[in-house]
Amino acid sequence: MAATKIAVLGDVHGNALALAAVRQAVNGAGPDAVLVAGDLALNGPDPAGAIDAIREMEAAGAIVVQGNTDVAVADFDYAAAFPWFADGVPDSFVAAAEWAHDEVGEERLDWLRRLASERRLRIDDTFILLCHASPGSQTAGFDQELDPTVVLERVSRTDARVIACGHTHIPEVRDFGWKMIVNSGSAGYVFDGDPTASWALITIEGEAVTAEIRRTEFDTLAVSNALSARGLPGDVYRAATVRNGRLVR
Repeated sequence: MAATKIAVLGDVHGNALALAAVRQAVNGAGPDAVLVAGDLALNGPDPAGAIDAIREMEAAGAIVVQGNTDVAVADFDYAAAFPWFADGVPDSFVAAAEWAHDEVGEERLDWLRRLASERRLRIDDTFILLCHASPGSQTAGFDQELDPTVVLERVSRTDARVIACGHTHIPEVRDFGWKMIVNSGSAGYVFDGDPTASWALITIEGEAVTAEIRRTEFDTLAVSNALSARGLPGDVYRAATVRNGRLVR
């Protein structure tokens, strides 16, 4: 039986330059399917270019879901997008969402709004769930410091053998035997200290499922400079995040 390869990427966050590099690397891997885990426009300097590239991928067969920041950019529903800000969403988040909203334009916004929050597919007997953060949620992710009982509760919300996701911006594969979390990290705004774009490659061969994280270099200085030149509140921190591969705020 021939192996099936599935590429997972997400959390592009308006970084079209990083996405272009990841697309080239993904194409080189020759996957049978491509999954995109949301958060496509907010924060980066080229949200329209990022969305256009992802729509090209979708037209070629990629499966795309919506992330929490896509809700913020499309409809300014900040309580839904960022429920952890009990005292109100920071002005820097609002400014970035409003800027991306205007840059993207109505036709792309309508496309963002139409994206499903989850998609499912089966490869022979292997059931895969694509979501942004975790099954049933765009905002409750698989953070590394989560209590194991919370992780167990979240993975148990689906019958899928593989949960393909993002949201944390920290790439990792967790194989529990009966379940596997494949977090692709971020194709443009990663937080693990490695200033490259991350994505994942899942291989299914019969009942055997394996996954690995791949890293792809891009011109971090060019993206960082574009963010600095934009001049929105918080852009100095966004630029530093791209340069360092670690969240700066």
